[in-house]
Formats: sequence, structure tokens, C-alpha cells
Amino acid sequence: MDLFDQSQPDQPRKPTGPRPLADRLRPAHLSDVIGQDHLLGPDGALRVMLDAGALTSLILWGPPGVGKTTIARLLAQEIDLHFVQISAIFTGIPDLRKVFEAAKLRHANGQGTLLFVDEIHRFNKAQQDGFLPHMEDGTILLVGATTENPSFELNAALMSRAQVLVLNRLDTAALEKLVAHAELELHHPLPLRPEARVALIDMADGDGRALLNLVEQVAAWKVEGQLTTDQLAARLQRRAAQYDKSGEAHYNLISALHKSVRGSDPDAALYWFARMLEGGEDPRYLARRLTRMAVEDIALADPAAQRHCLDAWATYERLGSPEGELALAGAVIYLALAPKSNAAYVAYKAARASARSTGSEPPPKHILNAPTKMMKDQGYGAGYAYDHDAEDGFSGQNYFPDTMSRPSFYQPVERGYERDLKKRLDWFEGLRAKRRG
Repeated sequence: MDLFDQSQPDQPRKPTGPRPLADRLRPAHLSDVIGQDHLLGPDGALRVMLDAGALTSLILWGPPGVGKTTIARLLAQEIDLHFVQISAIFTGIPDLRKVFEAAKLRHANGQGTLLFVDEIHRFNKAQQDGFLPHMEDGTILLVGATTENPSFELNAALMSRAQVLVLNRLDTAALEKLVAHAELELHHPLPLRPEARVALIDMADGDGRALLNLVEQVAAWKVEGQLTTDQLAARLQRRAAQYDKSGEAHYNLISALHKSVRGSDPDAALYWFARMLEGGEDPRYLARRLTRMAVEDIALADPAAQRHCLDAWATYERLGSPEGELALAGAVIYLALAPKSNAAYVAYKAARASARSTGSEPPPKHILNAPTKMMKDQGYGAGYAYDHDAEDGFSGQNYFPDTMSRPSFYQPVERGYERDLKKRLDWFEGLRAKRRG
């Protein structure tokens, strides 16, 4: 199999069979691309660059089926560059050398090359460096496509030489346009009731290519009348919503769940929790993250929150799926409605920072044990006040290093159980001031 498609957009291959609907509907001009007006509209970022003659190497970042490959092809057509397409999945270093050598020959003859690299994030950082000299000397105009966050997947040198353009997931209006275009190409409407048509669009989950593949299947059916939503679902296996448990979608959804809990919105929290489960997330991962939310965002404002999460986790381990997931859902609701405080979290981080900066300071001698005579002679334990013998069970003595000013890490909030803790803290501080006075 030839790994490289070096054909020009205006030199189509000879057909070897019926062309898929998605290929037949491929836009012929950038203005025909649907759903990316923020890039290709009159004031879109890419259109402005083209009109100014200031096109740079690009990274097209977006979900599957939104037009990354099509836009790259049409860019080459619009600015008269030879189009070369490779995939990082199938291309190795020897193959890249051949691509660069061919591009150099074209460059020497006055012909530029637009090199489109699909799944560019699959190249490791060293391989990505291999593009740099050819970008800098004008041998290639690089257009990379990725579904992953370039900030995490591409090295800084490549990112500094290319502009990242974000492609949007296709919305309902854009998908409706695709269906309408498909019906014109097919010369007949789809045999679907209006609600089934909506369901079909929902199944595509923002992926235009997937939608056209579904349309092609539906159009091939021999049916009487119009199909209902249930009949459509019975004939089609509904495509699961896009969710990569190791990719950015995973982190985006857990962030949405965490922030919904922190924002005390149980409905939104349940929605993102359900989205992750529907996407195949491991419930044990969710149980761990829920427990983390309890200790970070609730903590001592409601000490029962952590216990509730641990109990829900243990219940899931005993029941498994799907019954045990209800226990985790209950924990989601409890956390969302619990009083919030990050005072313990803030205090912990402040204490760690202080420990790093004063890590060599010894404890004051009066709180050190003196198991030997020599240690007693050196003053270990001298002057220690046993708090149980003090008035109110509180001596107020210093427990920080002698050279360190007393800090105040923990600042409880006036919410939940921390209201009581704040009263205790203030009471102890009053006694401490009294002892000092």
C-alpha cells in the first residue's frame, strides 16, 4: 500500500467502485465547508490569513469528522501548493525522508508543498523535530491534524512555528445541512419521521462523516412509509458518544463533574457522572475521584462526606455494575449538596510550602523527648508544659521552631461543621494571647 497520497485536489483518482456518499459530498471550495464559520467565514481566522497572504503552518485541532482533511486539501488548492497527505500511524522516519526529498525537488523547481499530517500527535517528540528545518526553509507548509490537545501532545518547538486552529464539533444546524445536501445528492428524502430524523442526527454526535455514513445506510433500505425512532434504533446500532478514556475527553468530563460538585449543582454533577459511565469509564476511577472531591472541596465542613464516599465505593465493590453505580450516584448528590470548604486543602498546601522553605529548622527543645542523661543535660524537654495539667487543658506554648514566626495556615469558613471549628480555633487563639499577656 502506498503510504502517500501526493495527488493534486484537481486530479482525482479513477474510481474503482461506487463512491461513498461522504466522498461525493466533499466540498469543492473552502466556502462550501459546513460548520466552521469561525475559521472560514468572512471574518474567520483562516480566511483573514488567506486574504492577507499570511498563511503559516497550521495545527487543526478538533474531533473526528469535522473537516480537518478537507480543509487541508482545499487550502492546497486555493494557494496552488502540491498536496501530500501522510498519516503518523503508518509513516516512519525513512518514509518521511522520501517525502522531504520530493518536496525539496519541487521547491527547487518553484513548486511549494502542503504536507498534511493526519494524527500528528502520534509522532513522538523527536520525530516532530524532524519537520522543523523543512518548515523553516520553506520546503513545506505543514498542516497537522489532531484530535488531542496540542499543548500536551506536540513539542514546544513545533508549536512555536505553527498556529493552532480549533475546529468545532458540528452542531445540529450544521448536521441538518449535511442531511439536506445528502438528500439532494440521493435524489430522494430519507424515509424518516421528523423525530426519527432528529434521532439520526443525534446518533452522529457531531461527526459529519459518521452522519453521512448513517444516511447512506438508511437510504439503502427498502421500506414502506416513514420509519419511527424505535424502528430506526432497531435497524441501526446506536454509535456511542465519543469518549476516549485515555484522552482529553476523559479529563474534560472529569473536570466538568468536579466543578459541578464544587458548584453545588447535583443535576449537572449527575449528568457528567452519567456521561462518563455511558462512555465506558471505570466506576472505580469515579469512586476515587469522588473521594478526592470530598477531601478537597468539602473536608471538615462536612466530615461525613468522605465517609459517605468510602461507603459508596465499598458498596460498589460488593455489588459491582450496574447496581453498585447507584451508590456512587448517591455520593455525587451528597457531595454536590454538602457545605463546601477548601480551607484544609489551602492550609495543607501552605504548610507544605513552609516546610520546604524551613526544612532544616529543628523543633524547639522543650517538646523533644529526653530518654538519656546527655539529652536532658542539653535541655531536651526542659520547660515542657503538659497540656492536661494546664487550665482549660491548653498550655498555649510554642510548637514551631524557635527561629520561625508563628504562621496561620488553617482558616476555616463559616459553613457547615467548620463554623464550630472556627469557634474552637478562635477560643484557643484567645487563650494563647492570654497566656502571652
